[in-house]
Amino acid sequence: MQPSSPSRTGYILKIYPRFSETFIVTEILAREAAGDDLEIFSLRPPIDPRFHPELARVQAPVTYVSKPTKIAEGWAIMAAADGVIPHFGERFAQLLPGLAGLDPVEVHQGVELATLLSQRGITHVHAHFGSLAARTAKIASDLTGIPFSFTAHAKDIFHEEVDLEVLRNLIGSAHHVVTVSDFNLAYLERLFPDQLGQVHLVYNGLELDRFPFIAPAAPGPVLRVAAVGRLVEKKGFSLLIDAVAELVRRGVAVEVRIAGGGELQDELAQQIGRHHLGSTITLLGPRTQAEVVELLRWADVFTAPCVVGQDGNADGLPTVLLEAMAMGVPCIASDVTGIPEVITNADSGSAPDAGPGDGSQTGILVRSGEVSELVGALVTVASSSFDRQAVARAARRVIEQNFDSHRQSVRLQELDASVPTARVLADAGALS
Repeated sequence: MQPSSPSRTGYILKIYPRFSETFIVTEILAREAAGDDLEIFSLRPPIDPRFHPELARVQAPVTYVSKPTKIAEGWAIMAAADGVIPHFGERFAQLLPGLAGLDPVEVHQGVELATLLSQRGITHVHAHFGSLAARTAKIASDLTGIPFSFTAHAKDIFHEEVDLEVLRNLIGSAHHVVTVSDFNLAYLERLFPDQLGQVHLVYNGLELDRFPFIAPAAPGPVLRVAAVGRLVEKKGFSLLIDAVAELVRRGVAVEVRIAGGGELQDELAQQIGRHHLGSTITLLGPRTQAEVVELLRWADVFTAPCVVGQDGNADGLPTVLLEAMAMGVPCIASDVTGIPEVITNADSGSAPDAGPGDGSQTGILVRSGEVSELVGALVTVASSSFDRQAVARAARRVIEQNFDSHRQSVRLQELDASVPTARVLADAGALS
């Protein structure tokens, strides 16, 4: 056996950096702060010219895995792997039945990734999302014996196009799987009861110093409402627009700012126009994390009116909701997936793992899709009788107790520490 080498973790991502995936950058920064030696492997180049300033703090080198477009490029990748990975030909032949249904580009990227991992001395691989990144990580793991894990989020487990047999195979093949809410954990355990104990809850963390708490002041004569997220169905922004239209009809003075871009930009703009809310609701477009913080400081209330989309897609636990709670902004959110683990009404108690433990109200939880409840919640927050400071303090406690990125990095380290040393296939003497 070769002597054990220092632990090095490779992060496998579909696109890095990605403007909307701030939680991944936060996780990487926390792990680096804890002393982890990381390298990032991206399967696609970034397509958005905007970057968050936190990226400059990431020390891990980034490698972009080739995406071959010609047969000759594919053969070159195979030849390089044969020169680096012991018994590559036999190993690849054994994997062929399982690879036959995959996109050839995906297979070639898995092979090149395997070569890169071997050359860079990577001892463990972690992918985000149980889709392309995890599938590619599995190919590389199967070829090299380097253990892999992945984090399951939302679209990769809830969307109607998710192939459950592929997901089952990924979970069963991984050393361990992380997911970001107790709802997700229970959902996966119901789907795959034979894999109980394979999936672990680790909430997405925040760098709490970047989101200092400020006790909220009473709203002024105009209720200032903020919402943040991609302009897609599952965010529920069309419901927010309908709710605001009803508030205006009731004579409630309100100003709404929605930050984010996406496929429903034009549709939402038209809806705003139909309700004659052009002077009331502003679609800000995508904003950097620093700009989102400014928006939250401006707001009297943050709203996350999430819904389950017609395609089954749903939010896991929106990071910006956690940020608003950390900062002391009163929050209204719907009861989708993991949100009730952090937003609790006064009479609902708290989730056993995430709540403050004393039954405190941490926000206003409304039923998904119920415009009338969203209207009522906004009216409540505007009222002088709403104890916004107590709610904000309780929300901050939840974040401090359960969403500190430094604590989350310790948990991820614990899971990785249980990973056996990557076996060298040539020394293992077996190709099964």
